[in-house]
Amino acid sequence: MSSARQFGHFPSLMPKLPTVAIIGRPNTGKSTLFNRLIGKRRSIESDIAGTTRDLISHRVDLEEMSYLLVDTGGIGSTADKDFEEDVAEQSLLALEFADVIVFTVNAKEEITGDDRKVMDIIRKKRRRHVPVIVALTKADTPERRDALILDFHETDIGEDILTVSAPHRIGIDHLNDLIVKHLKLLNFEKAPEETGDEPPRIAIIGRPNVGKSSIVNALMSDGQREKSPVLVSPVAGTTRDSIDTEVMYHDKRYILIDTAGLKKQARRDDEIERFSAMRTLTAVEQADIVILVLSAAEPPTQQDKRIAALAVESGKGLLVLLNKIDTLKGEKRTDGIGFVTDTLHFVTKFARVIPCSAVTREGLVKLFDMVESVQLSRIRRIPTNQLNRWFEESVHGKPLGEIAKTKYITQADEIPPTFVLFVKNPRNVQASQLRYLENQLRKTFGFDGTPIRFLMKPTEKDGLEKKRKIK
Repeated sequence: MSSARQFGHFPSLMPKLPTVAIIGRPNTGKSTLFNRLIGKRRSIESDIAGTTRDLISHRVDLEEMSYLLVDTGGIGSTADKDFEEDVAEQSLLALEFADVIVFTVNAKEEITGDDRKVMDIIRKKRRRHVPVIVALTKADTPERRDALILDFHETDIGEDILTVSAPHRIGIDHLNDLIVKHLKLLNFEKAPEETGDEPPRIAIIGRPNVGKSSIVNALMSDGQREKSPVLVSPVAGTTRDSIDTEVMYHDKRYILIDTAGLKKQARRDDEIERFSAMRTLTAVEQADIVILVLSAAEPPTQQDKRIAALAVESGKGLLVLLNKIDTLKGEKRTDGIGFVTDTLHFVTKFARVIPCSAVTREGLVKLFDMVESVQLSRIRRIPTNQLNRWFEESVHGKPLGEIAKTKYITQADEIPPTFVLFVKNPRNVQASQLRYLENQLRKTFGFDGTPIRFLMKPTEKDGLEKKRKIK
């Protein structure tokens, strides 16, 4: 990797992406509000209290500001105490490191003891300068709004109080205006629009002590690594914050984002580990491509699966590095690679598993070439006429139900590659049918290293005929 050259470390090569956390007791409409704010369904919406367990994040881009929105499980009582403790820990994690807090309360009910419990936690755990916006959710009718607003003015918990109804989009624009106002008061700025000339941003993520910083060091030239190496230590969690490193490879620029590792919730017992987890969420959202680093010395864990799922759900390109492969020989090496491929099958069906060693640099020589290939796949667009010919050949004579009746498919102008199917009844489309379609799409067009998404839209005869004419 002698042709790689490192220019330096930067606390941030682009404006920090602020974090906005939605906090509240269970069943106050947090997930429905989250989905409305991001403009798509990502959180699980349910009437069963405590459905959301893990932190779910998504970047929100507004005209004046961008921010990372984090949805949390509820703080409060559920039937499953272990579930409750895990969810509460996740919520506290988001609470402690949020830049703005949106506190949700069910407007259809009186203020409960659990609501007051959440208020006490917010007062104790949030940083002093962090503003709180109280969102009275499920405010579909006006009868209780004024009384609840008066009640909350007396609690003195929030800088702003408003009523919202996410399903009916009531108060959503006002809420976004308040979020932007507070972020501006905290001196956050909107990141400049991308011109297309920016170097790919590559987040290097994984559990502690799998060798992420060693990988970054191995990608530098010998001279530059001696001048300013990334801190490497056998003590898990040494890297406290992410470090942006700009490198050149074959006259092309890349930005590597080295993050501290993620630990299991039960072991995240200090500020460094909690900050590491939140920084990883932010790094993934700011990245174009995620490199998940695993250790060949130990089998993949549930936490590795969660990290891989985070990258896929965020629509990022993905490569899996199996570091410390030099510690395995012969059949153990082959079995180790196969076990990782099988364990992470939900991503290795499109993301390469690259055996490597930060010590010997095995497997790292072609890494930037693979990154370039993944980046091209993420932005690739298939001409509509070619796409429809492929679709007709792929579904002809196949038992694909509603999809077999589809006459038109197009690629949306989105990243990752997103394909829109016009079907008579989207509810009748089955997940297995979409998996078949994805497999056929990858066989024909590749799309290595990038997730693929499908959107179902009901067929509208007049609109469809217009689309065909435009084509």
